[in-house]
Amino acid sequence: MRTLGIDPGIATTGFGLVEENGQKLVFVEHGVIKTSPQQNSKDRLQKIFIEAKKIIKDFKPQAVAIEKLFFGKNAKTAMAVSQARGIMLLSAAEAGVSVTEYSPLEVKIALTGYGRAEKKQIQQMVKILLGLADVPKPDDAADALAIAICHHHSYKLKNL
Repeated sequence: MRTLGIDPGIATTGFGLVEENGQKLVFVEHGVIKTSPQQNSKDRLQKIFIEAKKIIKDFKPQAVAIEKLFFGKNAKTAMAVSQARGIMLLSAAEAGVSVTEYSPLEVKIALTGYGRAEKKQIQQMVKILLGLADVPKPDDAADALAIAICHHHSYKLKNL
């Protein structure tokens, strides 16, 4: 099974693909979709949509795992992130790919066994679990890989 992990954002949406190879998870690809703050919201969301559709078409994931929206102190940021998140959900729906959502807590527990793990700990686990030489960069892409890994772990547990 190939999973596309998504860390949604209006300025930067991280994506990461992992695939099962027997009992092992294998790194496929990672990156980010970037938009410019000089663009209006419509153009930014359209760019995210076009790029997301291309990623799904090119890599053909069987599942999409996306981070649940975490409401912080800044409502304006939360609204923009929720719009980007909606675009990613629409892209998956149009392609007929199933979507599962995970909270940051669920991702931390799935990768480290500890719900208060720090970002650096999560990144190190991504590196170790995928057998990478370095921690994936940028952070948004590493987070997306972590979400994809979380999905694989959760999917296996649900099917036991």
